[in-house]
Amino acid sequence: MKKKDWYWVFISLALTWGIDRITKAQALTLQGVKSFGFLELSLHYNPGAILGLFSQLPAVLRVVTLSTGGAFLIFSYLILQYIIPIRALTLRIGMSLLLGGIIGNVADRIVWGHVVDFISFRFGSWSSPIFNIADAIQWVGHGLIMFSLLTHADLFWPESNTRKSQWINFKFQLKYCLILMTVGLGMGVVAWTLSYTYLRVTLLTVTGNNPTLLKQYLLPFSLSFLAVSGIFIWTLFLIGKIISLRVAGPVFAFERYIDDLLKGKFRDFRVRHSDEFQHFNDIADKLKEHLSKTIPPSDEVTPNPTLDYDDDAYTDSYNEVQLSNTSQKLTGEIIIESDKSVSQNLSEEEKLKIGKEDNLKSTPSQNKKTSA
Repeated sequence: MKKKDWYWVFISLALTWGIDRITKAQALTLQGVKSFGFLELSLHYNPGAILGLFSQLPAVLRVVTLSTGGAFLIFSYLILQYIIPIRALTLRIGMSLLLGGIIGNVADRIVWGHVVDFISFRFGSWSSPIFNIADAIQWVGHGLIMFSLLTHADLFWPESNTRKSQWINFKFQLKYCLILMTVGLGMGVVAWTLSYTYLRVTLLTVTGNNPTLLKQYLLPFSLSFLAVSGIFIWTLFLIGKIISLRVAGPVFAFERYIDDLLKGKFRDFRVRHSDEFQHFNDIADKLKEHLSKTIPPSDEVTPNPTLDYDDDAYTDSYNEVQLSNTSQKLTGEIIIESDKSVSQNLSEEEKLKIGKEDNLKSTPSQNKKTSA
């Protein structure tokens, strides 16, 4: 993604929210019903979600759940924009239009406790549900998302670039996921304690100690909060799995690549565009160029698993090679040290004797050269 592309993504989000606020401000001044052919404009207050959904729920459960759901969608939007592996500008703008409409309605619920609707269509005796500009833009966003997913499915799920396993380094990735889940759980507990206490104190102050009323409001609130928190923590687990894979995959592949270079198996190395450590590509090229001058190439035909991070059997073989190289190195060091110790223990007379024997061995060859 280029910087210009990100401008389009976030400008479309801001424009959607701005247009929604302006049109709703004008709608608040409507008096009665204004007809323009099959289009009708009339002011209505919708306590539910899009097209009046969930309007029959208790007020506290409805407002808190829908508003919190909107905040959760904002979080999901930012995460999805990060993890989408390709440019996919149509998809990203569609997500921005969808989120912009949602934010506009969420703002209504937080400020007023209801959503301002004012648009409907009438054909004879049939009339459509009443909606607003934010609802209409959301449907446009849905359409762009579906169009992008259907027309560019091969880019999102390419068969030649799929991983056989999503757990390259299980211990590291699981630890990463658990850390994110723990942080999310801790934040959830703090947020629930604050909001629950605030709501309870407010109810006690306004209505007095009424157990029936407290149960009517606090129980739905706690259940809603528990459901949203559960979805949030599970989402953190999935996000941790994806992000940790983008870290563990390139590291594992780079270790494998270095081992192949040391064996004389020269090949190209490229990190997936969506993964971390893109600078590994430049380092790999430099290593290949340097080692190709000092290490003879292997006669063994090696495939080019540039994007294959999933050879689990490779881990064991790699460790065995490392252990073998280490043992050979230690053996060589021991031999050198033993030679040094033997040399140090020789007396001066023994060293002179060995020197004379070496001279006698070299004398015949020198005499042959002289006579020749």
